[in-house]
Amino acid sequence: MTATHAHPKAPPRRSLLGRDTAMRLAATEYGRYLDQLRTLDEADWARPTDCTRWDVRAMAGHCLGMAEFAASLRSMVRQNVVASRRGGVVIDALTDLQVQEHRQLTPAQLIARYADVAARAVRGRRRRSALIGRLPMPGAETIGGAPERWTFGYVFETILTRDTWMHRVDTARATGRDLVLTPDHDGAIVADVVAEWAGRHGQPYTLTLTGPAGARWGTGGPELELDAIEFCRVLSGRGHGEGLLGVEVPF
Repeated sequence: MTATHAHPKAPPRRSLLGRDTAMRLAATEYGRYLDQLRTLDEADWARPTDCTRWDVRAMAGHCLGMAEFAASLRSMVRQNVVASRRGGVVIDALTDLQVQEHRQLTPAQLIARYADVAARAVRGRRRRSALIGRLPMPGAETIGGAPERWTFGYVFETILTRDTWMHRVDTARATGRDLVLTPDHDGAIVADVVAEWAGRHGQPYTLTLTGPAGARWGTGGPELELDAIEFCRVLSGRGHGEGLLGVEVPF
């Protein structure tokens, strides 16, 4: 995800999820990531992840920072101001700030802080989604090489949950921990990704995703079959995809 100052003509992207569904998924995902962190042993925190700049501990620092960003308007404004002053790509500066601000915390402190902020993050996201969710965010994001505008609602209702979810996947892969997946939660997140992906490419397709988060979508077009989690990893840029699987979806 790369910030740009271009302003494409398409309407700002909105969340495809209803707000109640989005907040239910957010609360569950924060809880599952917290549960995962509590299973890690001392060696796990230093293991490298698919985000090559971060080990598991740095990734947790980012996730904590993003939850604090969501929980408090003051924190959101402060983080954005500091990141903007650093120059470069704002989202990269923002996530780097989150990692750096938490680098001195022990794993136990990271877990305790995350446990404290999670419920407030859901409340903050719901409140700001209701207040400003329809408004476009400043600037634009570059997805698949093309600039596009987003609404605040798309970030609060969709992106912040996808971000945590994908980092839970990253952490499971890095540590060899089992990834907790259920149709009602992970299946709903994957289905939302599929719907957005289909809208982005606009072509006929038949997609079968396997595993607890999978299902079957579409008719006609190329027949695609792969694991649901790997599908999302590919669309996020963590794996290589060709044809329709090369259509990027933001996480």
